[in-house]
Amino acid sequence: MFSIDLTSRVPIYEQIYRKITDLILAGTLSENDQLPSVRSLSKDTGVNPNTVSKAYQELERRGVIYSVPGRGSFIAAVDNSVFHESALAEFDEAAKSAKKSGVSADTLKAHIDEVFADKKGEAND
Repeated sequence: MFSIDLTSRVPIYEQIYRKITDLILAGTLSENDQLPSVRSLSKDTGVNPNTVSKAYQELERRGVIYSVPGRGSFIAAVDNSVFHESALAEFDEAAKSAKKSGVSADTLKAHIDEVFADKKGEAND
């Protein structure tokens, strides 16, 4: 389904969370699609099952997925505000990192304007 960057500073459970939400936003995963089992995803990615379980629990807590006992986890009908919150949190992190590395506010604003002006390959704003 996807790979995990074991050298990243981003916690593994958060990488799994982000990858699944990215797949939903890209339209690769849709409402009621079944996710791989915790064991299956753990085996495929080489990640501890407890870590995968933590990611699934966070996804369920935020209403991104739902679980059916004995059947597995499925993509829920998601309100986009869930994704907005995550995107803004990631943006804040990136903006702080850019500021620390010396990127000016004007340069960052120009880059944001470029991103919003580039509509190629986007399904939705």
